[in-house]
Amino acid sequence: MSQTFRHPEILEIARREGKVTVEGLAVHFGVTLQTIRRDLSDLAESGRLERVHGGAVLPSGTTNIGYEERRSLNSAAKTAIARACAARVPNDISLFLNIGTSTEAVAQELLHHRNLMVVTNNMNVANILVANPDCEIIVTGGHLRRADGGLVGNLAAGTIRQFKFDLAVVGCSALDKDGDLLDFDIQEVGVSQAILRQSRKTFLVADHSKFTRSAPARIASLAEIDTFYTDRPLASDLAARCADWNTEVSISRPV
Repeated sequence: MSQTFRHPEILEIARREGKVTVEGLAVHFGVTLQTIRRDLSDLAESGRLERVHGGAVLPSGTTNIGYEERRSLNSAAKTAIARACAARVPNDISLFLNIGTSTEAVAQELLHHRNLMVVTNNMNVANILVANPDCEIIVTGGHLRRADGGLVGNLAAGTIRQFKFDLAVVGCSALDKDGDLLDFDIQEVGVSQAILRQSRKTFLVADHSKFTRSAPARIASLAEIDTFYTDRPLASDLAARCADWNTEVSISRPV
């Protein structure tokens, strides 16, 4: 297979997995390590990947990847994470679900919960939960982000400040090695910070692809999260920090 055919598939694997390795790609394509290193160097030079030790990751940037692409990325992992998270969501509570495909997966797993009051700034979450007749749904209002159905800005944050939630389930665009939750939209960051302030307990849902991504705006630290639901173990340094912070890490691998 020529590099003309390998490059698009390498990029697809990187989008799906969050990272590619030299050894893994060499086995996948049946070529030498040197050939894959040249492929990754070419893709890095064109700005489509960033080289890291042993492989490459999607490039850091100031814009998020498209919504439909995010929805299909690691969908099995998101389902496993969502089921584990929803299993820990009690009935008879007030709950906030924010913007993101992972929180939408959680909403899908809440269709048989009873007596929930769900507040959301995610139009997709509201539409999913319409199928649960025992769920009261409140939408925050705010500036509609057409790309993903998110509601952001001062109106959304102001609505959130009128509540005190029993639990919030939130996502993020990236998670750096220090345990900071990151996002691309500064307006969404302000809304997310308001959610954390107004919640008695907070769950984070994020698959492993967020470990190798970067975004410019900081939301908060994992130290402010009660339980982090993901699909792969954290790096040892970050896992130790979570233990110090009393942040529980729940790992659910896709079936």
